[in-house]
Amino acid sequence: MHLTRLWQSRRTTVSFEVFPARTPKAAAAQEQAITELLGAKPDFVSVTFGAGGSTRAGSADLVAMLRGRGVETLAYFAAYGLGPSVIHEVMDRYRALGVENVLAVRGDRPEDAAFVAHPESLPHASDLIGLLHADYPFCLGAAAYPEGHREAVNPERDLEALRLKVDRGAAFAITQYCHVEGRFGEFLGRARAAGVTVPVVAGVMPIFSVKMTQTLADLCGATIPESLRAELGALPPDDPEALARFGIELATRQCREALAAGAAGLHFYTMNKSRAAVAVVGQLRAEGLV
Repeated sequence: MHLTRLWQSRRTTVSFEVFPARTPKAAAAQEQAITELLGAKPDFVSVTFGAGGSTRAGSADLVAMLRGRGVETLAYFAAYGLGPSVIHEVMDRYRALGVENVLAVRGDRPEDAAFVAHPESLPHASDLIGLLHADYPFCLGAAAYPEGHREAVNPERDLEALRLKVDRGAAFAITQYCHVEGRFGEFLGRARAAGVTVPVVAGVMPIFSVKMTQTLADLCGATIPESLRAELGALPPDDPEALARFGIELATRQCREALAAGAAGLHFYTMNKSRAAVAVVGQLRAEGLV
C-alpha cells in the first residue's frame, strides 16, 4: 500500500525506524526491540541503508523479515557514491520483496577512506528521486531538514532543494529530528509558503544518553539548545532511569508540538531500542492525539 493513502484519509501516522544489526548480540537485542515496537502497532516501519551500500544485504534481509510479518515497510535508500547498476539491483530486489514505499536520500560519504564513488553516481537526492520515479512504481519519500541541511547555503536554497525533490516525484517528506522548540512548525510554515504541499512527517529522536545525543547532533548538524543542556545537566548523575524518564517526557512534548503545528505523522528514530518510542506513543494515544 502506498503510504499516501494513509494521509489522504487524514490519518496521523506513527512509524519507527530500525537498522540492520551488525553482531549476533545486537541481533538478539534487535529482535526483542522489534517485537516490542510492533506491539505498539505502527503504521509502517522504515529500514535504513548504510552509507555506500555497507548494509545492502542486511537491509534487504530486515525488510524481508518485516514484510514476512505483514508489516508495511518503508525501505530507506541512500545512494551516495553508487552507480546506476547497483541502484537498480537494490531497487529490483525491494520490488521483488513487495516493497511499495522508498525513502530516497543522497546520504553521506562512507567513513571508509578507501571508498571510491562510482563516476556515474548521483550528486543529489532529487536526481535519485527522478530516476526512481521514472523506472519504478514506488511511492517515494524525501528527507527534509527543519534546521537546514549541513551543506545548504541558506534556508531558502534548502527549501528549493526540497521543492525540487517533490517536483521530481517525492510524494511525502520525513524530517530530520530537531530539539529546538517551535522549529518544526516554523519550518513547515516556510515549506508550505514555498509550495511544498505533500504530507510532512516529523522525525523524533528520543534522548537515550547524553553522549549519544551530542554525537548524533555532531553527525547530522542538529542543535542542542542551551535550555536542553541545562535540563540534562540538572539530572542526577549516574542515574539512567532519571535520564530515560526525562527523554520520554521531552519526546512526548516535542510530538505534541509537532502535531499541533500540522505534522502528518511522527517517525521515531529508535536506534533499535523500544522503551522510549513505545512509551511516547502510548501516552499520545491515551491523549487521543494519534
